[in-house]
Amino acid sequence: MEHVEQLTPHLVRIVLGGDGLAGFSAGEFTDHYVKLAFPPPDAPYTVPFDPAEVRATLPREQWPVLRTYTVRSWEDGKLTIDFVVHGDTGVAGPWARSAQPGDLLALSGPGGAFAPDPDADWHLMAGDESALPAITSSLTRVPEGKPVHVFLEADGPSDELPLSSPGDLHVTWLHREADPTVPDLLLRAVEKLEFPHGRVCAFVHGEAVATRALRKHLLGERNVPQGDLSVSGYWRRTFTEDGWRSSKAEWNQAVEQDV
Repeated sequence: MEHVEQLTPHLVRIVLGGDGLAGFSAGEFTDHYVKLAFPPPDAPYTVPFDPAEVRATLPREQWPVLRTYTVRSWEDGKLTIDFVVHGDTGVAGPWARSAQPGDLLALSGPGGAFAPDPDADWHLMAGDESALPAITSSLTRVPEGKPVHVFLEADGPSDELPLSSPGDLHVTWLHREADPTVPDLLLRAVEKLEFPHGRVCAFVHGEAVATRALRKHLLGERNVPQGDLSVSGYWRRTFTEDGWRSSKAEWNQAVEQDV
């Protein structure tokens, strides 16, 4: 690890470098992600480690904990990842909050599937803090002058970050602190949007319930073709990361039946 920066009260940027990234490649997609592997507190090993050996020789409770994070950028051999941190909950967030230059991190990847369609007439991007890295990266690939409407949910004004794009950018920040009981801030905001003329390329990623509601609206009420829409639930309220991972396949099957 080469650099740690507190971007907002709830967002920490980690910049990784070194020989361990030799052969790493990213760039085709703007939602590239990596799998981070964290040894549990009582593990008899530290980073670096051999995952195959750990699984072959140690009980499951001592296997590394896996977390998925979006690549913010990959440039000149430096891998940047932004971590959402809310208190002491979770695994990756608390690690990022206390990380220091020189620390080691185990990862694999990248994966990915999305990049803005340059032939679309306009672009729609919506999500929360977990989708901010992918949205920020995607904005750089919107063609010059193309309208792009971005809706981002965050705790409050202090969590906002400046965004830029070659496109004609319109950003709306939605703050949970104004009414934490409202689960559909993104849906309500997009419902009010007067869609520009032509074909949209839509990217909707973040909390699972919110993205599901917005997917249903775009497909069922706005008649957006499914091929022009990228949707993914990165996490789900009231679920732990492991609980969400184990139930995500069943959830996605239910989502496909909505429209």
